[in-house]
Amino acid sequence: MKMGYEDWEFYIRIAQKNWNVHVIPEHLLFYRQTNKSTLANDTIPNRAALINYIVDKHKDWYLSNIKTLIDNKEVLYTENRVSFQYIWKFIKNRINRLYLSKVNELALKYHTEPIRFKFVVESELVPEETLISPERNLSLKYRPGNLNATYAFDNFVVGKSNMFAFRMAMKVADQPGAVANPLYIFGDVGLGKTHLMQAIGNYILDEDINQKVLYVKADGFIEDFANLLKRQRMEDFNSKYREIDVLLVDDIQIMGGATKTQMEFFKLFDYLYQQNKQIIITSDKPASELKNIMTRLTSRFEVGLTVDIQVPDLEHRIEILKRKLATESSDIHDIPNDVLEFIASSFVTNIRELEGALKRVLFYCLTNNLDLTVESVNEALEPLLKTKRKSDSLNENNYDKIQSVVSDFYGISLEDLIGKKRHSKYILPRHIAMYLIKYRYNIPYKTIGGLFGDRDHSTVLAACEKIDNEIKQDPTMKLAVETITKKIDSFSKN
Repeated sequence: MKMGYEDWEFYIRIAQKNWNVHVIPEHLLFYRQTNKSTLANDTIPNRAALINYIVDKHKDWYLSNIKTLIDNKEVLYTENRVSFQYIWKFIKNRINRLYLSKVNELALKYHTEPIRFKFVVESELVPEETLISPERNLSLKYRPGNLNATYAFDNFVVGKSNMFAFRMAMKVADQPGAVANPLYIFGDVGLGKTHLMQAIGNYILDEDINQKVLYVKADGFIEDFANLLKRQRMEDFNSKYREIDVLLVDDIQIMGGATKTQMEFFKLFDYLYQQNKQIIITSDKPASELKNIMTRLTSRFEVGLTVDIQVPDLEHRIEILKRKLATESSDIHDIPNDVLEFIASSFVTNIRELEGALKRVLFYCLTNNLDLTVESVNEALEPLLKTKRKSDSLNENNYDKIQSVVSDFYGISLEDLIGKKRHSKYILPRHIAMYLIKYRYNIPYKTIGGLFGDRDHSTVLAACEKIDNEIKQDPTMKLAVETITKKIDSFSKN
């Protein structure tokens, strides 16, 4: 071997002798490559000839060990093989671009369950055991940090309440910028808008990892704009938001009243739209009902396609529980139908609350060695159900809306917000929720305590005073409370 790959040929000779081999898992030697190196001048230009030479020299060994080589994913790359890879990639892209959306449209028309086809080449085939895994196949290191890789079409539970939104989301994911632009998704909190939106982004990245997909909540956009405007670094802002292929904006209603931010978003929207970049927006209500949002913006939201997600019916909620149960790490994977129906009937309007209730039931029954019966589940959920009953009976103001918005803002469950956990990640949101209820409705501290697991009035008083002082002293706290307040206002029925 005069032109390189001596190490490869040496390893083959060792393998032929059936010697025991130990691999040292660290680099012990480094070398510098220059333009005059053998690797650059001899090996790389002649790699096809070298590969063919090695294969021909050890043909019998390759043939006798072909199964082992395949099982260990050893691949021989020749010039011909590389050429074929490019040809197949070209054919795949052409089929996906011209025919795939039509095939999927027909599949949706003639199949009772949502189904999607994907054309792949042989090198992209995924082992069957990987396909049935609940884990995502794409490595997180290749995925932007602003997307949650667990949000996928495959684990989005489809029913009558979200069927149309789901189907249109798949169409947009198949052909970003060409089918519906913008795509406007609205519905109440906790119904899956964020999941569906990010599923689109994840699907696009699965198809082409080079796509630039940006997910941002509206309050994050406001903060980015304010900070960079203050520092006079608008070039950084434009670099972040304009040099992208897909823009996902969650909870657009939070921009209500932020006039300067809306003007900047209007310019960004027009720029991306003219560039045929896909824009996806979520909100709690139709664009026409958004409060304190410029007409020029709402009219642009309505140019594309508007879809809604409704509250799921009982059958749909039970199916959501079954799907969630299959992915839980608990040892329990089979729950009687009457138990599932009890949980699904107790938590109607918010999927997050529904899934949180299921998790509480599983851990409660396992910890206390209880059978899964309606009685034991009622016992497990009694604190949550008690709080819901109190919240519903106190008055028409629906204090649970404030609790729901705060828990959503801080990414914790409603159960943890009103529960007994003392970790700081739960205490701060809990205190803010208490403060906001007191600030907006001026109800007795004892009544507020009843909304948070029967806490003493002095606990609520101390929490409200603490948050009030922090708002005056800490700009970050002030901004957080103002943002949450705007979001709560967006739920108010005027």
